[in-house]
Amino acid sequence: MTMARSIAKYAYEFPVDGMPDDLKTIVRNRFLDSLACILGAYGAAPVRASVAYASSIPGGTASIFGTTLKTTPECAAFANGVMVRFLDYNDGYMGLEPGHPSDNIPACLAIVQAENAGGDELIAAIVLAYEIQMRFQDAASLNKQGWDHVNYVNISAAVAAAKLMKLSEAQIEQAINISLSGHLAMRQVRSGTLSDWKGCSAANAARNALFSAQLARHGMTGPAPIFEGRMGFQNQVTGEFFLDPADFGSVAGGDLAIRRSLTKTFPTNGELHTAVWAGIELRNRIGEVSDIQSIRIETSAFNKRVLADGADKWRPRTRETADHSLPYNVARALIDGDISIESYSPENITDPVAIALMDKTTVVVDPELTALFPKHLANRVTVTLKSGESLVSEVISGPGSVETPMTQAQFEAKFRKMAVPHLSEGAQESVLDFVSKLDQQSGYDSLFAAMAGAAG
Repeated sequence: MTMARSIAKYAYEFPVDGMPDDLKTIVRNRFLDSLACILGAYGAAPVRASVAYASSIPGGTASIFGTTLKTTPECAAFANGVMVRFLDYNDGYMGLEPGHPSDNIPACLAIVQAENAGGDELIAAIVLAYEIQMRFQDAASLNKQGWDHVNYVNISAAVAAAKLMKLSEAQIEQAINISLSGHLAMRQVRSGTLSDWKGCSAANAARNALFSAQLARHGMTGPAPIFEGRMGFQNQVTGEFFLDPADFGSVAGGDLAIRRSLTKTFPTNGELHTAVWAGIELRNRIGEVSDIQSIRIETSAFNKRVLADGADKWRPRTRETADHSLPYNVARALIDGDISIESYSPENITDPVAIALMDKTTVVVDPELTALFPKHLANRVTVTLKSGESLVSEVISGPGSVETPMTQAQFEAKFRKMAVPHLSEGAQESVLDFVSKLDQQSGYDSLFAAMAGAAG
């Protein structure tokens, strides 16, 4: 049995019913977290472009947040996916490869609308998508070979969409074959000065995955064996790796990957969250930032390679570069005692105080912190003052980690914080009420209406 067929078998047999209450709670929290991210992206330039494109293909079955527009599932998955990812505030997971499994949620929602599926099916599809993507993240690195992590979304979103379409095991296999073969994304999207496409790459993978599942539904076949073939994924992209769905989680067994996904308290790259917490803690111990002589950030080999990899990270020119810059985020945390959406405004990115602090910053790999990675995304920040005194803060993990998960109240607070500029109190309550009964929903128009500002 090929790897694609074994994954298809797992997905085909994955149950829709019988989700334990605590698992449903996790999904509801991830869903609400994604809605918070969506609200924070309203009006952003990449979002405007995505919505404008979708509006050119009207008359479909899937909705776009913040509008009354309906379009094709593929266009809705793309536009809504761009919103989820724009702020880099959505959940994440670090295995051998980083990734954001909530990138699958807009794709699942678009297909649920198109297929008139229920909330219980949506929840099962989300759990399944997380399982597939995160297991691949654990199995093989993509970024070291110059490929983008969203290539795993090609697989997970295709599987979840096919599950929601109630495709056969053979059709699910073809959806995987088509999606992965035809839509490989390069890592250049996260190298150097970062563009709008950094936040669109995963949404595009989801769009392509939905297209592939729909083709498979109508009898299209794809290249096989897509993973093991002589010109396949392992030989061309990752190198050989082992992945057996027999080792995947089960609803009955409880070892489902979604339980290990991480959520964010700051709208920035997840691997540098602990450096931000360290910077905030040091901010409370120093007098003025003008007293700082030097800053030393000790981090993992991955963080040094990805978040402090060149001059762009010491002189970010875009928000996409700034929110992936280890020196910038530590500097901003030391200045403001926080990281927020405003941290990446053009004025803050070009702030002379932040630039001066970055000029005083060195980033080095620490073997001990590297050894903790990826289980712990740890960072250590040392600030030396002009007086000669050195202050050190080391943070191994923080809020949103497996050890310290965000609470329901924190997810709700994050949603309300993002909602305030866009939604009335009544509309906010309508959204929260909808999400609290997600597994019982049979339609989604009321959610999109509330997210566009209409109170229930």
